[in-house]
Amino acid sequence: MSGHSKWANIKNRKEAMDKKKGNIFSKMAKIIEVAARKGGDPIMNPSLRLVIDKARSVNMPNDNIERAIKKGAGEDKSVQLEELTYEAYGPEGTQLIIELITDNKNRTLAEIRHILSQYNGRLAEGGSVKWNFNHMGTISAKCPVSSVKKEDLELMTIDAGAEDIKWRDDHLEIYTKPENLEAIKEKIKNKNIEIEDSGLEWIPKNEIEIKDEQVKKQLEQLFEALDDNEDVNEIYSNVNL
Repeated sequence: MSGHSKWANIKNRKEAMDKKKGNIFSKMAKIIEVAARKGGDPIMNPSLRLVIDKARSVNMPNDNIERAIKKGAGEDKSVQLEELTYEAYGPEGTQLIIELITDNKNRTLAEIRHILSQYNGRLAEGGSVKWNFNHMGTISAKCPVSSVKKEDLELMTIDAGAEDIKWRDDHLEIYTKPENLEAIKEKIKNKNIEIEDSGLEWIPKNEIEIKDEQVKKQLEQLFEALDDNEDVNEIYSNVNL
């Protein structure tokens, strides 16, 4: 579920997800459970609606989604889940934002520190990394040229509140303020355009490119190790891989 190479290659990203669906479904269940605490009806709870869409984008079965909603919206609070966001530095001073959900903050903190130290990284002080990121709504939509004119789609999304748009072949990437995300999604769906992914992301203001192959490999290993941790939901960095 790593966001560090969010738009790099959707096909490869989905193939990687397929190889470890069990881990992804477990993480998604915790995200849904936390969101459902604010209400189990996705119509009345936009946060829940957003994470349900993300769960479906990774082919999470509806039964799993429903169980997670019922657990989060229910009265049983025997297991207290806590949302955490860590800022960190990776190799060569690269910047990371790590989002987690855990039932044991001390254990998770120790595990993240250990993983970072293995790959020449460390935790950062609050605010020392986030200054270089914007928290934005993001959408990736598959738009075959034959289905709609690019110019019309661009104008429609801009009118709905898109702050930035980019084309990668037949995929449209949209960046917007979080409060405009749902409105833009609805307009795209009304055009019968497939939304492959959407959510709230930390988008770097300034990206850096790593040319040293050894550092690249170390970064990839760090991302993979963090992604494999059961408490880590998303990883964002300022690295252009």
